[in-house]
Amino acid sequence: QVQLVETGGGLVQAGDSLRLSCAASGRNFRQLSVGWFRQAPGKEREFVAAISNMERTYHADSVKGRFTISRDNAKNAAYLQMNSLITADTAVYYCAASQTAYGLTFDIEYTYWGQGTQVTVSS
Repeated sequence: QVQLVETGGGLVQAGDSLRLSCAASGRNFRQLSVGWFRQAPGKEREFVAAISNMERTYHADSVKGRFTISRDNAKNAAYLQMNSLITADTAVYYCAASQTAYGLTFDIEYTYWGQGTQVTVSS
C-alpha cells in the first residue's frame, strides 16, 4: 500500500510560480512511477505530467515549457514546478503512483492517489 500527500497549492496571480510536492509512504518509492493530474470545476480529470521509475518524463502539451516534474527517491517525494501560471491552470492537482512505466498519461494506469491540493490562479 502507498499513501500520497500533496502540498504546496494555494492562491496566486497569473505569471506566478508554485511548487507542488507529493510525499509518499509505504512500498518502495523508487519502483513506482509518479504522475500529476488535475481537475477543474465542471471538467474531467486531465493528465499534467509524469515521471517513470527510470526518470523518463512526460508533460502535457498545455504545460510544456512551464511545468517540470521531478522526483527525489531519497526523500520519497515527487515535485511539480509550475511557472508562468495562467488562469486555465486553476484546478485541484492530484499526485498518483503507478506500478508500471508505460501508459503514464492515462489515469487508469495509476493505483494510488492522493487527496489533492487546490491551485487557484487569479488574473
